[in-house]
Amino acid sequence: MELGCMTDETWGQVQDALLNSIGEHNYKTWITPLDFLDCEDGVARFNVPTNFIGNWVNRNYSDQIIRHLHSVGAKVRRVEFKVGGQSRVADSSVKPNQTISQGSPQAKAVPVPRSASVAEATDDDAVGGAVLDSRFTFDSFVVGKPNELAHAAARRVAEGGPVTFNPLFLYGGVGLGKTHLMHAIAWQMKHRDPNLRIVYLSAEQFMYRFVQALREKQMLDFKQLFRSVDVLMVDDVQFIAGKDSTQDEFFHTFNALVDQQKQIIISGDRAPGEIKDMEERIKSRLQCGLVVDLHPTDYELRLGVLQQKVEQYSLQYPGLQIADGVLEFLAHRISTNVRVLEGALMRLFAMASLVGREISMEMTQDCLSDVLRASERKITIEEIQRRVSEHYNIRLSEMIGPTRVRTIARPRQIAMYLCKSLTTRSLPEIGRRFGGRDHTTIMHGVKRIDELRVKDGQIADDIELLRRSLEA
Repeated sequence: MELGCMTDETWGQVQDALLNSIGEHNYKTWITPLDFLDCEDGVARFNVPTNFIGNWVNRNYSDQIIRHLHSVGAKVRRVEFKVGGQSRVADSSVKPNQTISQGSPQAKAVPVPRSASVAEATDDDAVGGAVLDSRFTFDSFVVGKPNELAHAAARRVAEGGPVTFNPLFLYGGVGLGKTHLMHAIAWQMKHRDPNLRIVYLSAEQFMYRFVQALREKQMLDFKQLFRSVDVLMVDDVQFIAGKDSTQDEFFHTFNALVDQQKQIIISGDRAPGEIKDMEERIKSRLQCGLVVDLHPTDYELRLGVLQQKVEQYSLQYPGLQIADGVLEFLAHRISTNVRVLEGALMRLFAMASLVGREISMEMTQDCLSDVLRASERKITIEEIQRRVSEHYNIRLSEMIGPTRVRTIARPRQIAMYLCKSLTTRSLPEIGRRFGGRDHTTIMHGVKRIDELRVKDGQIADDIELLRRSLEA
């Protein structure tokens, strides 16, 4: 035994540290089966009962083992897991994706980056090498009209019981709450049943593990891992579009879990049918459950988010005051992304605490000048045409075409009016975008809608609704 390397005593200390960091369930499943053999030349060797356990520990816990060994003074460069003479290695000096040697040209392994870890829910915040964000719970999720259906569906799935929505597919743009709801579901499930086997990862991580399993000829282990879970949660499924082999494996994994009545929860940046280069059979599968859209936030929801954050920040920065109208100003001006909105508020509180002043409107505009400039909404003619077409259930081609039927002509005039009101485009340019119409036609349409807004309450309501949705 090399002096300063590792002993049974130091391994015992590391085991205690691992129990605290990864939780009792993961510890019993993955660390208890490890049998410390010896330590020579900076290599700590362990015996493991199966290849599957050796692979899992190597991919998810070897870096933690090395780190804890260093903390107790053991001079270990790498750890080695042996099964019947075969071994899997992890080296603290190796960068992600770099192949490392165990001393034999044939014995090679590729360490998995920390970001590619699988989250298995336990009683701890650190779940299977990944971390569920403690801020992302149902209690902290602000519910409004744009996300109330997604919230209700996520709640229903998290409560357990018979699988009804399978899969639950959540989609929407950046910063609308998909990840928050995914984390909230995992938190609720793991608190309801700590023994529930939950695997939560991104589609990119799924692909990485699949490719590595192919390379290392460990496909049976891969299939056993992903087809033996109680709940599979996959973020950003659009990432596997166009990757044929990964899509094929995902399809078979999906089918195997559905056949076993296991819950599947998936998120994406758009509806399944709109994901380009995704196989039709996968699109069909993704659409067979409940597909829920998280719509862009409205003013009321953004204001609610800000008010909740102010309560949290007030505990962190006691005594700080925020002037009337500041929250309303932020909710109106920063409308594209809740994350940007929250970050802006945090910046204000940090600034106010440093200078010891109230958060005034003047400070807000000075401190957030870059954010406010970037958040200025630039509405396009094409966006207006598409939104009006959807609202009146007509085809876009009909709107810009020659049809003069009133059911088409009136929405066309409303779109012209909104283009004049919400964009800086000239009348001739707007006319060109409406099938090459003359600018006088656009002027007539705008004037007609201006008149009808006063007389017809329905048209006035429609215009206000469309304006709000475009400015949201």
